[in-house]
Amino acid sequence: MQTTSKRTTGWVVMETLRGYGIDTVFGIPGTHNLEFYRPLGELGIRPVTTRHEQGAGYGADGWSLQTGKPGVVITTSGPGLLNALSAAGTAYCESRPMILLSPGPAIGAEFADVGTLHETKDQLSAASAIVEWGRRVTSAEEAVAAIHDAFELFGTTRPRPVYIEVPLDVLEQETELAAATTAPREIAAPAVADAAAIAQAATLLAAAQRPAILAGGGSRGASSELRALAERIGAPVVTTLNAKGVLDEQHPLAVGSSLRLQAGRSVAQDADVLLIVGSKLGEAELWVSELAATGTIIRVDLLESQITKNHRADVGLVGDATATLAALITQLGDGSPRDHAGAVGAASQARAAARAESTELSAVNTTLAEAIAAALPENAIVATDSSQIAYWGLLNTLRVSEPNSTPYMATYATLGYGLPAALGARIAAPARPAFAVVGDGALMFSMNEFITVVEQREDVTVIVVDNGGYAEIKQNELDAGIAPVGVDLAQPNWAAVADAFGGTGRKVTTATELAEAVSAAVTAGGLQLIHIDQATFDAAQGA
Repeated sequence: MQTTSKRTTGWVVMETLRGYGIDTVFGIPGTHNLEFYRPLGELGIRPVTTRHEQGAGYGADGWSLQTGKPGVVITTSGPGLLNALSAAGTAYCESRPMILLSPGPAIGAEFADVGTLHETKDQLSAASAIVEWGRRVTSAEEAVAAIHDAFELFGTTRPRPVYIEVPLDVLEQETELAAATTAPREIAAPAVADAAAIAQAATLLAAAQRPAILAGGGSRGASSELRALAERIGAPVVTTLNAKGVLDEQHPLAVGSSLRLQAGRSVAQDADVLLIVGSKLGEAELWVSELAATGTIIRVDLLESQITKNHRADVGLVGDATATLAALITQLGDGSPRDHAGAVGAASQARAAARAESTELSAVNTTLAEAIAAALPENAIVATDSSQIAYWGLLNTLRVSEPNSTPYMATYATLGYGLPAALGARIAAPARPAFAVVGDGALMFSMNEFITVVEQREDVTVIVVDNGGYAEIKQNELDAGIAPVGVDLAQPNWAAVADAFGGTGRKVTTATELAEAVSAAVTAGGLQLIHIDQATFDAAQGA
């Protein structure tokens, strides 16, 4: 059957998105949102139907991290939207662009409380409490304008999710809206910091004896500028988890994403001039209440409200990271680059100290993470979850060469993120091997998306580290004097589960078997699962 062309409000909304380069959307078709789906085939937009709206949101986030465009999530009204709000919360906390589209009650039917399908007291307010802004439109013109406004937000200020609600009668209404109205608008160039402030910052950096750079998520689009600046002033670079890879972690000045470890924080704390780029320095990234750096502080951020967030700033540079770092480099001029020997030595010492500290915190997870990192192919995308193998292991040991290579959510710290994010990343970057490395508790939140991987005919390898349940919470209970309760969880036959979904499952017990399994998985493609029983693996390694 061929879809009937019908230029409804839903059609022009999707047409507008396509003009901005959106070629993939995530969601679940429902009774009320069909007009968003009608034009997808004609517009050349790929629909990814997940098995839960939360998975749609995390898939969209993984896709967004690879493309630089906002992830688009289509839900139905009521429960569909509410299911996606955890993903919206993640995008808000991690400052990532996302557009949530949902139908709403027809105009005049708000708060009717008459028992209509998916009736929800006030879904607009529910969503608006989570996102940067929520908007209920009343016409096709307003719906399209909301899309344009969203892209202006993403292009000019801190990117965070938005919610657009289209009343059902408006969504289904045909429109004569001109194609020129849906065409993408030119977005203003991002702001550059004040010239006087840039000159002051450049003077401080040029005179510094022990400069250092702390790069946060706001620096992810400024890799080349950050590298050039670090080399120009001879500064070691430590990053947050959201900025992991913004400086190639094989670079001699790269400390890595070890800000959560004292070894990483010390690089920033001991600098006589510290340049902080695009980070609010929250405790979720620091693992302590404050950074407490002692030197002169220069901070770069898109928002003036962030310049003194969680830490003082002696010089504030309000502007886009890419443009502002480029201006700093220009201001520093073509003078001889600083001798790197001291900074390279400091970075090397910090990396070694971070490795030792990671082992002290969790020898089991550090050793296993090193085995996983050694087995992974070059240029892999490795999505993770709020699992011990991630934050106590892999994110400390894996060294990546590009930003957004380890999709993660350090602040929101949810479970169920890794698998759908890996799928979204693979769709966006099909030339890169895609992995999800997660704990057993986290995978239980999203294992329904196994079938989405199979259905989409994508290649995703899941490495599930089975420690028998919620191991960290179990330790928290013990530390609090509580006998373990609700944390020792029954486990399925993980390899058989993958097989049942149409993939291939394997269980490994040694580092050699792990390396062989990863190689076989990448070669075979499709859905692949590698199960590591942590206790058995540890015993085999003599841990």
